[in-house]
This record gives sequence, structure tokens and C-alpha cells, in this order.
Amino acid sequence: MNAIHDTGCLVAGQWLTEGPRAERVGPYVRQVVSRARTAQADDVTTALAYARRSARAIARLAPATRADILERAAAALTGRGEEFARLLALELGKPLKDGRGEVLRVADTLSVAAAEARRIGGEVLPVAGWARGVGNTALTQRAPAGPVLAITPFNAPANLLAHKLAASFAAGNTTIVKPPPQAPAVSTALVELLLHAGMPVEAVQVLHGGGEVGARLCAAPEIAVVSFTGGVAAGHAVAHAAGPKRVLLELGGNAATIVCEDADVAEAARVCARTGYSNSGQSCISVQRVYVQRSRFDDFADALTGEVKALAVGDPLDPATDVGSMVDDAAAERVVRWSAEAAGAGARITAGGSRDGAVMAPTVVVAPPRDARVVREEVFGALVAVLPYDGFDEVIEECNRSSYGLQAGIFTHDVRRILTAWRELEVGGLIVNGSSNFRLDHVPFGGVKDSGIGRESPRWMIEDFTVTKTLMLKGLTIWGDQ
Repeated sequence: MNAIHDTGCLVAGQWLTEGPRAERVGPYVRQVVSRARTAQADDVTTALAYARRSARAIARLAPATRADILERAAAALTGRGEEFARLLALELGKPLKDGRGEVLRVADTLSVAAAEARRIGGEVLPVAGWARGVGNTALTQRAPAGPVLAITPFNAPANLLAHKLAASFAAGNTTIVKPPPQAPAVSTALVELLLHAGMPVEAVQVLHGGGEVGARLCAAPEIAVVSFTGGVAAGHAVAHAAGPKRVLLELGGNAATIVCEDADVAEAARVCARTGYSNSGQSCISVQRVYVQRSRFDDFADALTGEVKALAVGDPLDPATDVGSMVDDAAAERVVRWSAEAAGAGARITAGGSRDGAVMAPTVVVAPPRDARVVREEVFGALVAVLPYDGFDEVIEECNRSSYGLQAGIFTHDVRRILTAWRELEVGGLIVNGSSNFRLDHVPFGGVKDSGIGRESPRWMIEDFTVTKTLMLKGLTIWGDQ
């Protein structure tokens, strides 16, 4: 029997533990693993007022102070990796090896945010380059935008919280965090670690709850910036509720990877198997559609099927497990249903296609129709579809047919194809000789179309979490009067 992790709401500097609670049943262990005190209407009102009052205090912290705190938190996390990985396994069914990888990324993200905090500055504008500017000087600075609302998803709750909260704090803002209901314990644990590292209590609040809590926070005039990661429908609701304020949306994808005829098929299959089913495919850049040049199609499908069948599936607390459970039974059942639909329309299921509770057997769907849901919609599960193509222009068009445009991969050594794909694919990022499912946390990340608005990673998020302020010095010049 695992201990139940009780978490409270952090409101106005106080942890609130009394009151209504929501229980999280682990999708693999099938028992309550965490309980979160849910935010009430009065808590939201108090938190918003406190955020408004606290904004100036956090803005006045020197960038070096903010950076030091984030670096201490990163160092502290390295000794608690197993604890966080275990929480991820219990709350979400994420295998320990995936959880350990996420914790390493959290530490990197905190360190990168610290480095970016030290670089925040401004510039001297060349106003004397135009006649009316002669005799004057103009300066700019990046100033904190104001209270930030961070709404985080379940699939990478620690690292995506780190991106939002660390960047917001590095920029000099106070932040209200609304964690996912599926991962309250790990989200709260990361906030507690930052507080222990010296983050002022005025810098962060935590409100657990569902969509009604998020909607009220989004609409509040006290909030200056909303940063949301999640599904498209929820993202549209967030944007509607937020109204005329800055909104950053990372909404998901239907990621395509192209395997050209000059690719190392065995290596491409190995990479796609490892990155298509990590976290049970519950990643917005997880490999979903693999388009293979027809002359290599059968070889790739066979190689991928063999690699997938070799994945260790089961207990996420077993260090050897590659694929644990999905977030809940309903999510796994949806993937089973979609794979069956594709098979009914003529596709071949060469691996998987079934589930045991929330554990989805890693599934390979070969040659589904182009209008099948496993091709057209975001699967967000342990399924990869493999499709043939003939011409390179054709496959670019196929990839772009999706309403999503987050990230893509391509296996080729042809520089012309690489540059063509980079130019023509309607995505925010292209991975060469790797699958779509690769990300460095200090590189801009985000998409186009239904995949969202804005870019993640500390440097680019700090730009969105700050505003440019101009100082005009009339009659004072560093350029000369003539």
C-alpha cells in the first residue's frame, strides 16, 4: 500500500488544508495516491488580490537574486530525482525511466531560467538616425508584465510547470499556478522545493481545481498573462475567458515523421519505437504519423513492429518498464477504438490494439486510410500509424493536411530535402535524423495553426512575461547635437 500524498492550496502565503478534497486514483496501482484540497470561490478572490499586491515586491527583486534562487532549486532537485519520479509513476503511470528523464529536464529548465534572468536588459535606440531624434536619447528595458496564470498539463506536469513558473519568476512576476487534477502531488512538491530554495512566498500561489477555477482566473483583470498547455478545445475556452490580455497557448499536435529512401531504416525504426511510446504516447510531439518512401515501406513497417514488440510494458514502478499506463481507462479505450476503426477500414494492426485497464499495448497501425482518426486527429496515446508515400512534394502536402503544426521529424542525408522540408512544412520545428519527439528545453518550442500561440523555453517565455518600457531623454544626447 502506497502512502497517500495530501496537498493543500497555497493562498496568500498560507497552505490551506481544511476543506473539500479531490482524490487521484493512480491509473496503474488502482488506488488513491494523492488528495488535493480544491480551491473555493473565496480562495480565488483572495489569491487574485494577493497577486496584485505582491507584484511590486517580486518586480523589485534583483535579477541576480532571482537567478540564485532558481540555481539553488536546480541543485536541490538533483538529490530528489527518485522521489519525483516515483510520484509521477504513482499519479500518472509514467515509467520511472521517463520520470527520471523529466526530473533531469526540470533541473535544466530551472538552470536555464536562472541564466536568462541574468541577461534581462534593454537597449539604447538609434534615435539620432532620423532628424527629429537628433539631440535626444531613448532607452528601453524589459519590465515584468504583472501577475501570471500558469495552467499546466498532466503529461509533463513537473517540467512544464518549471518552464512557466521559473520563466515568470525570472522575469520578475508573481505567478498563480493551477496544476492538472491528475498530478496535484508532484506539482505541489515542485513549488515546495522552490520555496525551500528561497523563492519568496509572494512569488507563487497554488490553486487546485477544475475548469471552473481556471475560467475564473483567466477572466480576472488582475492577471496580466495566461500561459496554458493542454488540448485545443480547452485552449480555445481559455482564450475566450481571458479576453483582451496576453495569452500563450501550447495546444498539441499530430506529429509527422518522414523516412526518405536514403535513410537508415533500422535506426529510424528504433528511434520511432522509443519516441512514439514514451509516456504511452501522451506527448504533443509524440510520433503519430510516419510517412515512409514506398520502396522502403515494408522494411520499415517490419522493423518498427519488431522494435515495438520488444518494449517492456507494465508496472511503471519497475525500472525496466518502457511503457506504463495512460492517464486513465477512458484514454486507453479511445485509442483501442480508433485503432479498431482503422483496421475496419483496411489497415493492418501489426502490434498491440488492446488494453489492460489503463495500460495500452503499444500499437502499430500500418497503411490506414488518410481520413482515419489515427491519421487525421491527435491520438495522444500509445499508437503509431505508418503510411507509404511516393514523391517528396506529395509527403510534404500530406503532412500539412493536418490542422496541427507543432513539430516534425525527417530521416535523410539529402540537404536539399532538409531545407525544402524546413521551408515548406507548416510546423514550429523540424528534427533532422530524429523523430518529431525531441526537444531541448533552452530552444524555442511551439507551433502554428491549432498547435497554439507563442514559444516556450525560458528565453522566449521571458519575452512574453515582460513588457518593453521606453525612457525618452529630451535634450540629452549621447550621439552629438549636429
